[in-house]
Amino acid sequence: MAARLPPLNPLRAFEATARRGAVSAAARELKVTHGAVSHQIRALEESLGTVLFERGGKRLKLTPQGALLLPAVTNAFGEIAAATALMKQPEAHGDLTVTCVPALLSLWLIPRLNTFTDQYPGVRVTLIASNDPDHLRSLDTDVCMLYGDGNWPDCWTRLWSRLKLFPVASPTLLNSRPLRSVRDLADHTLFHGDDGREWNTWLAAADALDMVRGRQHFMSDARLSTEAALHGQGIALGDTITASNLIARGELVVPFDLTVPANDAFYVACRPAARQAPLVKVFLDWLFAALEETLPEPQASARTHLRGRGSRLVEPHRPVSAPAKRRTTATPQRKTRA
Repeated sequence: MAARLPPLNPLRAFEATARRGAVSAAARELKVTHGAVSHQIRALEESLGTVLFERGGKRLKLTPQGALLLPAVTNAFGEIAAATALMKQPEAHGDLTVTCVPALLSLWLIPRLNTFTDQYPGVRVTLIASNDPDHLRSLDTDVCMLYGDGNWPDCWTRLWSRLKLFPVASPTLLNSRPLRSVRDLADHTLFHGDDGREWNTWLAAADALDMVRGRQHFMSDARLSTEAALHGQGIALGDTITASNLIARGELVVPFDLTVPANDAFYVACRPAARQAPLVKVFLDWLFAALEETLPEPQASARTHLRGRGSRLVEPHRPVSAPAKRRTTATPQRKTRA
C-alpha cells in the first residue's frame, strides 16, 4: 500500500514560504491571505508531527526537518510543471521541409539544428538551400526562410531579423597583408555575395566609393564569399547573423568599425494553411527563440572609428570578442552579374 502523502495545498504553502523566506511574500505569490498560508503551514506540521520553521526572526528559517523536506517538494513541483508543459505542447511528430537562404542555412541554422531535433526527436527535418520564393507555392515545402523585402503575396510572412553589413577577413590574411586604412582595400581581392551593391553601399559610407579597386570576384551567394574570406583569399562582407560563430571563434575578424544596414532582411514565410500545422508552429517558436539567444552584433576589438578617407582599422590580428553576422544569397530576381 502506498505511503500516504501530505495534502497538496499545505505543501505549496510550505514551498513558497521556504523559497520566499516570509509568509507575506508567499501569500502574495499564491494570491491568498497571510492567515491562509500560516494555517496551511500549521496543518502540514501537524500532519507530519514536526516543526518545519524556526519562528522569531524577520526571515523564517527552516528547521533540520524542513530543510530535509524542501528539496523533495521543490523537485516534485518542478516535475509536475514540466510534465504539464509537455502535455500542452502540440504533437511534434512527422516530416518537416524547410528551405533556407544558403548562407543562413550553413552558417546559422545547421550549427543550432541539434537544439531543435533534441527537443523534438519525433521530427524528421529536410533542409533545402534556396532563396527562391517559388517554394512558397509548393505543397512539399512547409517553411521558407528568405532574404528579401518580405513582399510575397498570398503568404503568411513575418520579419525574422534585419541585418547590418561589414567587411570580414581571415586574421592570417591581415597578418600578412595589413589594412592600415580603408584605401588599402584596393590591394585586396573583394568578394561579392550579390551584384556589387552591398560593397558599394559600405564603401560609400566609408567615403571611399571612388577608390580604385583591385581584383573582384562575384559569387552566387554570400555563403561562398564568406568561405573565400575564410580561406584567406580576400575580403567579404559579413552580416550580423551568419558570421557570428566564425567571428566568435576567431576564424574571421572585423577590421573596420563601420556597419551599414542591408537593403533587405530575413523573413520566415509559408502558405497560410501550413502555418496552422503543429510541426510548423513548434519550428517557428523554436526559430524565434533561437534568434533571441544569438549574441549581439559584433563590436570591434579596438574602438578606432572610421574617419573618412584616412580612417584606420581595428587591430586585425585579434579576434573579435562578440559575434557578427552576415548576409546570404541575394534574391535571384534582383541579381545581375558583371
